[in-house]
Amino acid sequence: MKPITLRGKLYLIPTTLGDMNPHDVLPQTVKRAIDFIDCFIVENEKTARKFIKAINPEKVQASLKIETLNKHTAIAAHNSMIAPCLNGINVGLMSEAGCPGVADPGAVIVKIAHEKGIQVIPLVGPSSILLAMMGSGMNGQSFAFNGYIPIDKNEKKIALKKLEKLSHDKNQSQIIIETPYRNNTLLEDILQALQPNTHLCIATDITLPTEFIKTLRVADWKKTTVDLHNRPTIFIIHKM
Repeated sequence: MKPITLRGKLYLIPTTLGDMNPHDVLPQTVKRAIDFIDCFIVENEKTARKFIKAINPEKVQASLKIETLNKHTAIAAHNSMIAPCLNGINVGLMSEAGCPGVADPGAVIVKIAHEKGIQVIPLVGPSSILLAMMGSGMNGQSFAFNGYIPIDKNEKKIALKKLEKLSHDKNQSQIIIETPYRNNTLLEDILQALQPNTHLCIATDITLPTEFIKTLRVADWKKTTVDLHNRPTIFIIHKM
């Protein structure tokens, strides 16, 4: 009889939200996972290796098997990335920043793991989406992450007004993000599109020394100056 091979597990390994000491925001469970895992699926190999070295400087980098998963990765490669688990090898899935699988391409790997009966183990770490909600003072009982909205100015205005109406109709906080170099433009468009009494939370550089989290009405934001250029930022809209 052919021996049964125990399957490896897929560990979802959170990373920092910026350039900082990972031990300041990550628990020991993350370090322990990095210690015993040698096979990783990551968004960017260079930054992943830097993160692994920061967590465990003694780990031999040459022993690591790293697969890159991003928007350019062929769908046909997804199954091969998780194949080591079928041979009893643990695999670590890492996002470029924050929690893998949440607003992150790693979700497709997690889906395949479930389909193949591979145990998925999410580890505790910082999520900019949840940390922003926690710090916003908005409705933490009902909120929606909408990701990116259209770049076209007219389409963006329509999308923002729809989110504003949705937040009012459902009493639901609406979360959006933008590519960091477009943050200032998005903020300008938000202030032009939304009603003066609508609440807006801006949460930027979360967990970093330059962290900024503030909730004001749109009318009050128009009197305030904040530079969000190239700073990872979460925007939360809520019309009471």
